Amino acid sequence: MSQPTPEGALIPWWKKWLIAARPWALPASTIPVALGTLLPLAVGRSEFHPGRFVLALLAMVVLHFAANMLSDVFDYRRGLDTEVTPVSGAIIRQWLTPEQVRRVALVLFLLGSLIGVWLASMSHWGLLLVGLLGVAIGLNYHFLKAHALGDLAVFLNFGVLGSLGAWVVQTGKFSVWPALWAVPQALLVVAILHANNWRDSFSDREKKVVTVASLLGDHNSLVYYTFLLLAPFVLFLIYILVPRFWLTGMPALPWSLLIILAALPVALSLLRRARRRHEPRHPLEFIVLDGATSEFNWVFGLLSLGGLGIDLVRHLF
Repeated sequence: MSQPTPEGALIPWWKKWLIAARPWALPASTIPVALGTLLPLAVGRSEFHPGRFVLALLAMVVLHFAANMLSDVFDYRRGLDTEVTPVSGAIIRQWLTPEQVRRVALVLFLLGSLIGVWLASMSHWGLLLVGLLGVAIGLNYHFLKAHALGDLAVFLNFGVLGSLGAWVVQTGKFSVWPALWAVPQALLVVAILHANNWRDSFSDREKKVVTVASLLGDHNSLVYYTFLLLAPFVLFLIYILVPRFWLTGMPALPWSLLIILAALPVALSLLRRARRRHEPRHPLEFIVLDGATSEFNWVFGLLSLGGLGIDLVRHLF
C-alpha cells in the first residue's frame, strides 16, 4: 500500500481531501435537486420547505463526494488512474492512501444515508427506496462503468433520482412528472461522461474497460453525443407545448423555461468542436471536450432554474 509522500506532508489536509472529493463536479448532482425543489412550486404551487431543501442538498453533496472517492480507489487499484490532473489524483499523488479514502467514502455514504432517513421521516417513507437505489448505484459505480452501464448510472443518480427525491421531500408525494422533467438535465450529465469515455475509448479497450463509447466506435459516438446535447432542448419544448395543445393530462411547464434556448448556440459550438476532433489544427478541443460539456451542463441548468424562478416571481407579483 502506498504511503503519503514527503511532498504531501507540505499540502494542507483540507486541500488533499478537496482534491479527493472533487467538488467542481457538484453541479451534475445538485442541479437536479434544485430542479426537483422548484418544480412543485412552479407547477403545483406547493408549500416550500427550506429546511428540507438544505438537508436534501447536503445529502446529495455528501453522497456525491463518497461516490467520487470510492470510484477513485477502485480505479487506482485496477490501474485505470495513472496520470495526475490539476483537479484530481489525491491517491495517485500519494497525498492520501487508498485505504484512507475508502474509509472516509464509506463514512460519507453512511452519513448521507442517515440524512436520507431523516428526510423520509419528515416527508414520505417511500423516499427510502429512491435513496437506497441511489446509494447502491454509488457503491457499485466502479463496476457499472466498467461494463458499459456508467451512462445509465449517472442518468439515474445525477438526474432522475435526484429530482424525484427532491420533489418527494417537498411535497410528501410521489409523481412520475419530476422524473420525466429531469431527463433533459440527466442527458447532459451523460454527455459529460460520454465525452470523457469517447476520448479515452482506445485506452479503455486496452484495459478491458467497456463503455458505451467503446461499443459505439468513433462515428456513432458523435451521433450519440449530438443526441445527448440536442435532445434536452426538444424535450423541454415538448414539456411546454404538448400539454397545452395536445395532451391535457400532463402538467405544462411554464413558458419562461423557453429561456433555455439561449444555451443552444453553446451546444452547437460543442458539436462543431466534436466534429473537428481529427483536425491537427485543433488538438486540444477534443481532449477538453468533457470539461467544456460540463460547463454547458452548468449553463443549461442555471437557465432552467432561472426560468422556474421567473415564473415564481411572476406569480408573486
